[in-house]
Amino acid sequence: MREPLSVVLITKNAAAQLEKTLASVQWADEIVVVDSGSTDHTVAIASAYKAKVIHQTWLGFGPQKQFAVNAARHDWVLCLDADEWPSEELVLQIKQILNNPQAHAYRFARSNRFMGRFLKHGEGYPDWSLRLFDRRHARWSDDVVHEYVQTDSPVEKLSGDLMHESGEDIALYLEKQNRYTSLQAEMLYKRGKKAGWAKLVFSPLLRFTKFYLVRRGFLDGLPGLVHISIGCFNSYIKYAKLNELHRLEKKS
Repeated sequence: MREPLSVVLITKNAAAQLEKTLASVQWADEIVVVDSGSTDHTVAIASAYKAKVIHQTWLGFGPQKQFAVNAARHDWVLCLDADEWPSEELVLQIKQILNNPQAHAYRFARSNRFMGRFLKHGEGYPDWSLRLFDRRHARWSDDVVHEYVQTDSPVEKLSGDLMHESGEDIALYLEKQNRYTSLQAEMLYKRGKKAGWAKLVFSPLLRFTKFYLVRRGFLDGLPGLVHISIGCFNSYIKYAKLNELHRLEKKS
């Protein structure tokens, strides 16, 4: 007998992407959507796809996702973002695994679409993501950004990709990255971390070398170059913002 599965998502103004995501998981035993105050048609779309919709004021990425996991009816959960959907191969793998789970947590590759192309190298792939787990043995971290699933159990891999519709509009993509780097800088600041000129200079260079050259991001053409260039800039601006927070502290 297959283990029952709850698919859980967090949303805010996700109407443009949500329908495709929900359509891809109608086979699940339950869909839980935790919304933090959408003003578009997100809630109506979720309800149309028979999702259990819960309003929760924004807690930060990690706590918000854990709230959604806790709200699920079943212990086995598949955590998705509103712009992600499992490939047919991944759906088959998940169904097979749930017939007789051999682990408490599973990860799989995420394929990020950027500038009209699903990236297959560099920073955009395989982008391993732990999203399927038994909540009795794993949970989301409390990080407000760059959250991750914590577990003491061995993590197995599944074949098949999690598809991610990442930033078709570069301007909107950059707006999102600006918010993320601010959250990252604030998190590092609260942890007492500092960043000097060496961190600002060498972090982007090392990132470019790793993902564009070693992991062959150049094979993804122009989208691959733009994707890693933005990633390198994010490394730089995150530490620049952290430096600014410490400078403002000294002035106060």
